[in-house]
Parts: sequence; structure tokens; C-alpha cells
Amino acid sequence: MAKQIDLDSPGTTFLDFWRERHLCTLTTLRPDGTPHVVPVGVTYDAGQRVARVITGKATRKAAHILAAPASAPARVAVCQVDGRRWTTLEGTATVRTDPALIADAERRYAERYSRAPRPNPDRVVIEIAVSRGTGNAVFDE
Repeated sequence: MAKQIDLDSPGTTFLDFWRERHLCTLTTLRPDGTPHVVPVGVTYDAGQRVARVITGKATRKAAHILAAPASAPARVAVCQVDGRRWTTLEGTATVRTDPALIADAERRYAERYSRAPRPNPDRVVIEIAVSRGTGNAVFDE
């Protein structure tokens, strides 16, 4: 059964799940409003409520976020699942090109996934300001 996660106090089981190595999905919206879902690696900083995805600047996911008007930032969701355990983080996304932010996101990725990301001179970071978290009852503490 799904429940909303208290992002102010998500619990250690929830946080540990976001530290484990899991493939995730990122859902962005195409210009026609239909969902575009792709597999990605995601890191989550619960203290800042920021999820990060590293990607190339020419990807569709980055283009969908960049196409959103400033008055209505791109709404996205990242989800991970392991057996019956699952969580989704939702929020607004921004594409970052600052080299320091990219290096930080690469470091976080390497820490979570136990390997450095492949070199990519066109890398950007999708930062998601997380406003909502949901998951299943496995996270009751």
C-alpha cells in the first residue's frame, strides 16, 4: 500500500533504500503532455531535498526540461523499485551546466553506484527540487 513519505523525517529505511544501488526511472513530459520514461541513475540528498541525474545535454530528457516555460517549471518524477519495495520522488527539475555542480553529481553517482560514470564532455545535471515522496508500506518504522 502506497503512502506519502514525510520528507522532513523520512526514516532510515527510506534513506537507506536511496543509498542502495538501484536502477531508477525518470519521467519527464513531452511537449504534447505525454510521459517520457527512461532508465537512469539517481542520487538523493535528503538534507537538501534534491535528487540528481547526470546525462548528456543533447538528451530528450534534458530537452523536455529545458522546454518548460519559466512560469511553469518542468514537473518530473524519479522512481526506483526492488521487488515489492518502491519509492517515487516528485518535484520540479532544472538542467545545470556549472562544472562544479557536475563534478559533485558525478562524485555522488560514483559513491552510490560504486563506479565512476563514463567520461562525457557534454554532461549536464538534472537537479530535482523534491516536493513529494511516496512509497510502499515497507518503509513504516
